[in-house]
Amino acid sequence: MDASSIILLTGFLYIALFGGLSLFRREGLSIRFEIEALTVTLGSILWTWATGSLIHPVFFLLIIYILTMRVRLMVDIANIFARRGNYSTAQKIYGLAGHLWTDPTNRLILAVNQGALCLHQDALDESITIFKNILAESNHGFLSIRYESAAHYNLGVAYVRKGLESLATAEFKNILEIWPASEYARAASNAIDRQKKSQDQNQN
Repeated sequence: MDASSIILLTGFLYIALFGGLSLFRREGLSIRFEIEALTVTLGSILWTWATGSLIHPVFFLLIIYILTMRVRLMVDIANIFARRGNYSTAQKIYGLAGHLWTDPTNRLILAVNQGALCLHQDALDESITIFKNILAESNHGFLSIRYESAAHYNLGVAYVRKGLESLATAEFKNILEIWPASEYARAASNAIDRQKKSQDQNQN
């Protein structure tokens, strides 16, 4: 098998693997991802033909991964800064990621993390607006159950901090319904228990 055929096979396997993972995560198929991955694959083949130089399959995989997963990689980098308390840098990186031609799924994933950053900064109204908009779009099938649960949980936390206990409980219960075996569900269950104990203490 020549170098071009190896690149072509690797590219199609990459598309099939990550496309399958997207379907498994309930994110749907991203046409933009497929176009980008196919463009990189064909571009690499044309480069091989035009220059006669070989592209190592591992290097090709690295290139196609960085280019197609650029938004998620930027989000991961921003999250590192956010966890260290460097919120301004994290926000700038989120902003940059938003300008990298995002598809619907990556745009919602980016928004989930931006909403969480607002929550850490106690910008509660902004956080609530972001998470409500995310959940309104989640019905279109672009958001995995993990990120949908994160949106419900963080929205519930924002409601708790605003003193909107009934709205918070509703969000926590949504997690118990859609992903009962998750860490988010356990955290939501604990939050509901704390709310009940607080209500019982106030009644006594």
